[in-house]
Amino acid sequence: MTLIAFELSGEHPDIPVAEVIGALESEDIEFSVRYRFDQILIVDIPNINTNANVNANANMDQVSKLSKRLALTWHIISVLGISDSTLPDIMNMVENVDFDEPVSLTYKVRAKKIKRKSPISSEDIERKIGGVLYNKGYRADLVDPDVRYRAVLTDGKCIFGRVLASVDRGSFEDRKPQNKPFFYPGVLMPRLARSLVNIARSGPGSMILDPYCGTGGILVEAGLMGAVTLGCDVQRKILLGARMNLDFYVPDHSLMFQDASNMALKDSCIDCVVTDPPYGRSALIQARSLDILMKRSLCEIFRVLRPGGRAVVVSECPVEEWAVSANFVVVDVYIQRVHRSLTRRISVLDKIQ
Repeated sequence: MTLIAFELSGEHPDIPVAEVIGALESEDIEFSVRYRFDQILIVDIPNINTNANVNANANMDQVSKLSKRLALTWHIISVLGISDSTLPDIMNMVENVDFDEPVSLTYKVRAKKIKRKSPISSEDIERKIGGVLYNKGYRADLVDPDVRYRAVLTDGKCIFGRVLASVDRGSFEDRKPQNKPFFYPGVLMPRLARSLVNIARSGPGSMILDPYCGTGGILVEAGLMGAVTLGCDVQRKILLGARMNLDFYVPDHSLMFQDASNMALKDSCIDCVVTDPPYGRSALIQARSLDILMKRSLCEIFRVLRPGGRAVVVSECPVEEWAVSANFVVVDVYIQRVHRSLTRRISVLDKIQ
């Protein structure tokens, strides 16, 4: 049994977990969920060698791929031990870890307390774990270590392990909407857009559709992961802006000027759909007509999705009843409070038949 821990961001209690599971499924990685703590998901991934000496192993490519596609994760960690979060329990666990790295490798230890859920200082934990490693013959290097160890304290537990990979969250900051060639307010931020693409199980070579593509933010994130991207919109100005953004980030894309409720696409040709329709944002469209638009477009999305495909729909109102009437199976609904006047609903819909 090889336990891998995903240290998650605290941006939402459930979406980061769903993102990890969607990414694992998309990469066809065999896994089972073992533990879930606050901002920590631990899965068992069999047949993967996480020894520090074999990071070039083909199995480790899976970890590298995950770190490059995830948005709401900080670190991916090979679990060496789990204990209660008291200092004696932590030290007893660490002292009994079978460190398999050669003593010629240098190390660095960092500790993280999730939401300050422990009275022990991170510095004390780092110093004492470092002392155990030092006594075993290892030497510290705080600048460029060969091995990084991490202790995460959450929900009365300490998860200790070797960092296999870290997520470059700064790259998402570089792609903020206002930094793109074409900017229009009210769009999803890149980290959330990427997480929804992962939840939809999009991956390299899969065909992803955004029938309300707007400025193309969702498609940019999908395209950067190697998906085949297709976007539609009925606003020419916005569609031209989407072309500017996609040309800048992922030149290989397709855009269509068409109505999401009547798409010129054949049946069952799309692997997954991720979309953020304009429900409730346009004063020019009556609420009743928007309701009709959503009902019709969900039927169209179901039609063009292949059996087994998934749609992730962002809305400001419940769409589950319409989705079920379109023959979707509602897998999950996540509620995200953006600010006082905006609460998003993220509906995960599967086409079973």
